[in-house]
Amino acid sequence: MTEEFKQAALDYHAKPTPGKVATQVTKACETQQELSLAYTPGVAEPVREIAKDKDAAYLYTAKANLVAVITDGTAVLGLGNVGALAGKPVMEGKGVLFKRFANIDVFDIEVNAKDSQDFIDTVSNIADTFGGINLEDIKAPECFEIEKTLIEKLDIPVFHDDQHGTAIIISAGLLNALDIANKNIADASIVCLGAGAAGVASMRLLLALGAREENIYMIDRKGVIHSDRDDLNRYKQEFASQTERRSLADAMQGADVFIGVSGPDLVTADMIASMAANPVVFALSNPDPEISPELAHQVRDDLIMATGRSDYPNQVNNVLGFPFIFRGALDVHARKINEAMLLAAVHALKDLARQEVPQAVLDAYDREKLEFGPEYIIPKPFDPRLIDTIPPAIAKAAVDTGAARKPYPTDYPPRD
Repeated sequence: MTEEFKQAALDYHAKPTPGKVATQVTKACETQQELSLAYTPGVAEPVREIAKDKDAAYLYTAKANLVAVITDGTAVLGLGNVGALAGKPVMEGKGVLFKRFANIDVFDIEVNAKDSQDFIDTVSNIADTFGGINLEDIKAPECFEIEKTLIEKLDIPVFHDDQHGTAIIISAGLLNALDIANKNIADASIVCLGAGAAGVASMRLLLALGAREENIYMIDRKGVIHSDRDDLNRYKQEFASQTERRSLADAMQGADVFIGVSGPDLVTADMIASMAANPVVFALSNPDPEISPELAHQVRDDLIMATGRSDYPNQVNNVLGFPFIFRGALDVHARKINEAMLLAAVHALKDLARQEVPQAVLDAYDREKLEFGPEYIIPKPFDPRLIDTIPPAIAKAAVDTGAARKPYPTDYPPRD
């Protein structure tokens, strides 16, 4: 980033009003009558109804369209453990995306927690306020236990976007890329560089989609995660391979798929050259990928590549997922976001990329043509069809699996 861009980013956040979000009153309060309805004595009536039936809060308060974006600041972007308060600009940014793409209201909450249990207790104690909770920028492995515990304790959706949002977009793009490459996920040899939240969640979801454990090689800072290692936490142990391969270079030999959720410039040209025919390379470290597209394409003319950047084809961008997933969950007052809902999001995204691209998308990205193929395996974030495609798939999966409080709306999706 140039100094000019850095200053522009600071000015954007500071002027004319500090921050990126604000609250908005949704009811008139201009007369004595309206004041008496908004507060005392009129407010007592919905209080009584909610005291009798807590689900009435979905009818009489903002709960039905309100998500908490919550962090402890331990893994903020690529900046690491910068603290809860320093993570606030990111949490506000997530609020902007929720509102812009799915018209969901957000309170961002930054928690100074002394440990995971303290964080869990804090979130549990405030959860009644919200229709859903988006956990964000929490380091691994603590993030796994935090999310699992909160899902079990609470009766609203709890979703760690760094895990499942990333996994959903990766999975949708990978299914399409493998299809283009005439390969099957069950037979594909998959290398995952990065064993944190995104890596573990992505491999779990790929297993649910048909990948085989014996075909997955997960790599951490010490090399291949294999069954002879005695330094693995229980999440890494899920992916411990019985193999003689030890290095990333070893694992890449003959691989069909590389997924990088790690750091810049960790993959060499020789590694790409050693992969199987028609390889799929997802180099998702941001802003600098594990290998640059220029170098990867220089080495191989038969690969399909995705990055986390918007200036290359096939950007793996979580905004394709979380706003629309929560939209669908909120619309049926879901109690959780379960695996069936994650898989529904994968298939909805996968299928959307195969449809004819409307002119509005071409205009937004200044393109004359965009069609399913090696350089278009994932929909674009400004595709207006996302809001009418993913939420219904999520809502239907929630209803079908018993995770919803409301039936599937007959006129869904209802849009203004």
